[in-house]
Amino acid sequence: MTRETLISLAIVLALLAIPLWATAAGETFYITLATRMAILALAAVGLNIALGLGGLVSFGHAAFFGIGGYAAGILASHAFNMEPLPFGLPGTNAMPVIWIVAIVASGLVALAIGAISLRTAGVYFIMITLAFAQMIFYFAISWPAYGGEDGLSIFVRNQFPGVNTLNGLSFFFVCFTLLIASLGLFSLLRASRFGAALQAARQNEQRLATVGIAPYRIRLAAFVISAMVTGLAGALFADLNRFVSPSMLSWHMSGELIVLIILGGVGRLAGPVAGAMLYVAFEYFLGGITERWQLFLGLLLLAVVLFARGGVVGLLAGKARHG
Repeated sequence: MTRETLISLAIVLALLAIPLWATAAGETFYITLATRMAILALAAVGLNIALGLGGLVSFGHAAFFGIGGYAAGILASHAFNMEPLPFGLPGTNAMPVIWIVAIVASGLVALAIGAISLRTAGVYFIMITLAFAQMIFYFAISWPAYGGEDGLSIFVRNQFPGVNTLNGLSFFFVCFTLLIASLGLFSLLRASRFGAALQAARQNEQRLATVGIAPYRIRLAAFVISAMVTGLAGALFADLNRFVSPSMLSWHMSGELIVLIILGGVGRLAGPVAGAMLYVAFEYFLGGITERWQLFLGLLLLAVVLFARGGVVGLLAGKARHG
């Protein structure tokens, strides 16, 4: 077991320890804080598949995050109001069904966006993914049936069989379990032939093409998988806040996800987890002191970029290989 693997395990256990301590201490608010960390980490794991493994700097992943959120909000609102969806389909407040819808919807949109965006590279790819995300953002604002720019409320948190999701600790464990599953998926992809081909496409796509592997298809598959994981996180985020708004689709959200990965470590297994924990901690603790807390976050980000290219995980792991 490498040093980085041990550090990754410690980071994940530290996240798990927060709600357990909060429950014992009667500080229930910190359970919500830990749940927010887990959900943002899950969204960042999705982006890390595209960015960390494939080198795809997507500034449009908020689109998939928001699509997952709206899938949860729309299905829940129709179930609450007992109104059928288009084509007479019923709404639902069952989390597994909502997750499937969020994953499939995000994947289909990513397939369409990726099919066009991945024909470009570099700054053009960044800008075209941003453009698509902004199109979806403005569509949500102009969609009065589901709140428009005011957003959409989820009156009661959606349900998971055998779990009381209204209990903060129980809902955290649902989110934490999905986070662990996503980290397992990332690890499997990175160690697989698919992951090797994806990383080869990032380094030298011409050489990859000469051995008969199409870089475009590999990147498109990674982009779709990445979006599906981020869409699942969006559905959980909507349930956490019991509210969905176009802000989930904004370019600011895409920027936050990239910041999380850079802080934790691009391509690192626990990088998204470390980044999410740092980001939420800065947002809460410094946000209570000053409205300009993002200045200090920016200084931290600058320090990471200049002195710790591997992020927090890379800094702690030293020169150890990815584990």
